[in-house]
Amino acid sequence: MARQYHQGKYTCTNPHKYIGNAAEICFRSSWEKRCMIWFDNTPSILKWGSEEIIIPYISPVDNRPHRYFPDFAVKYKKKDGSVKFAIIEVKPEIQTQVPKQPKRMTKQFMESVETYAINTSKWIAARKFCESKDMDFIILTEKDIGVK
Repeated sequence: MARQYHQGKYTCTNPHKYIGNAAEICFRSSWEKRCMIWFDNTPSILKWGSEEIIIPYISPVDNRPHRYFPDFAVKYKKKDGSVKFAIIEVKPEIQTQVPKQPKRMTKQFMESVETYAINTSKWIAARKFCESKDMDFIILTEKDIGVK
């Protein structure tokens, strides 16, 4: 399913759970909004924030430093009662896979290769960041958030 690109402001039901300014929460897709609603209303989610963490990475496109703002940071209670932190990125499943080369090079294919390369660099940096802080790094796709 194609990702729905609509943007807007999210109003928290439980603003005390939000990390950051709960009056200024923006979503960039319906998928992000769906996650926000779930984080906000799920008791095991203790705290959550949107684009509140900055992770530096080197882009393979220009070989220069850039800043990655993961979609979400979440503090949650596990089933065993322990508390864990995670960084969560929401992406279409197709962007998490190596693009399949068509019979002839197209602009669309080249753009998908670039997107995949940049995302991979961001995610490598995010995994290293998370490992250094005993956090999880999770990529959610449309299948994970119940989009058909």
